[in-house]
Amino acid sequence: MTAPVYLHKPAVVCALGETTDQVAKALLASEQKPLTFTDAFSPGKTLPLGVIDGDLPELAGKHASRNNRLLLKALEQLQPDIERLQSSLPAHRIGVVLGTSTSGIGDAEQAFAGEQDGGLPERYHYRMQEIGAPAQFLASHLNLAGPATTLSTACSSSAKALASARRLLDCGICDAVICGGVDTLCQLTVNGFGALDSVSASICNPMSRNRDGINIGEAASLFIVSREASPVRLSGVGETSDAHHISAPHPEGEGARRAIETALADAGLRPDDIGYINLHGTATPQNDSMESKAVAGIFPTPPPCSSTKPLTGHTLGAAGALEAAFGWLTLVDQGRMPAHWWDGEVDDRLPRLPLVGPGETLPGAPRHILSNSFAFGGNNIALILSAAG
Repeated sequence: MTAPVYLHKPAVVCALGETTDQVAKALLASEQKPLTFTDAFSPGKTLPLGVIDGDLPELAGKHASRNNRLLLKALEQLQPDIERLQSSLPAHRIGVVLGTSTSGIGDAEQAFAGEQDGGLPERYHYRMQEIGAPAQFLASHLNLAGPATTLSTACSSSAKALASARRLLDCGICDAVICGGVDTLCQLTVNGFGALDSVSASICNPMSRNRDGINIGEAASLFIVSREASPVRLSGVGETSDAHHISAPHPEGEGARRAIETALADAGLRPDDIGYINLHGTATPQNDSMESKAVAGIFPTPPPCSSTKPLTGHTLGAAGALEAAFGWLTLVDQGRMPAHWWDGEVDDRLPRLPLVGPGETLPGAPRHILSNSFAFGGNNIALILSAAG
């Protein structure tokens, strides 16, 4: 058996707050913090979005995308830990693995809209929008020489990044990995999902019979992943690719179910060991149907479950790491869980899951939690996080 892999306290910036502590307070509160209604990314059509309103650090040159600025905002929270890490490890033993789906596409949209006389604004550089840009920027910014990779597997991207970081440690390539995900709002994703009839005009309503689509959001979530002990271990990973359809999930959740079963086996756990499930829970008709079938098929008595996307929007390439951070915060709390915000209208076509109500608590903190991420093309991943003590 390989040595345990630990996730240190995450750095999180999302619609719930600009620091991890702010996010934890809003995430575990008994009142819902509403999303922002705006037409900034869909002119003439006001939609609820998981917008980050705060100021972001300034950058110049080819790295100056909003995506990288958001990444840097999250990184600031980890700066003391990173300095300590760099003082004890050579640069080539520290890796960077990130997930994204947008990178700097929003900056490209603005540049093309502002094009004049056949020229693009001086502030724009084509490398801003490259998918590999976030990891390249972070490695350059920190003067790291280890592997620097950005994964883009749609909504599973940053959960996949955590799995990749664990493999880098297991293979002996790295001693520590700065890992997570970042995505920023842009017209491409907001209107692209709209073209798929997958966007809701109201705050999303996961598992309800009235659910009608997702809200898009933006976020950055970063971990230091290493062998050094911390309160939470990355104890199980399960990855599958059912390739059922280019965008729709398998209707019976076959790939999702195999991912969860693989994660349980990897962690050496039984279904009844899991104390809480963070659902992918996008509030689209097909996703919620297949996910509830997959969960109910594995867990004879499912643990408390919730989708956190009504609080943050679906942050796409950042969602897996963001919701792993929510799992981390749940494990270190004293039994509070993120509420499942919805209208309470049960869909009798779905297997019934015990959805967490506002203020609902466990007798104590769970020992193990499951976090699901399911993406286009049937690209599925389930992560199990466990209390280290």
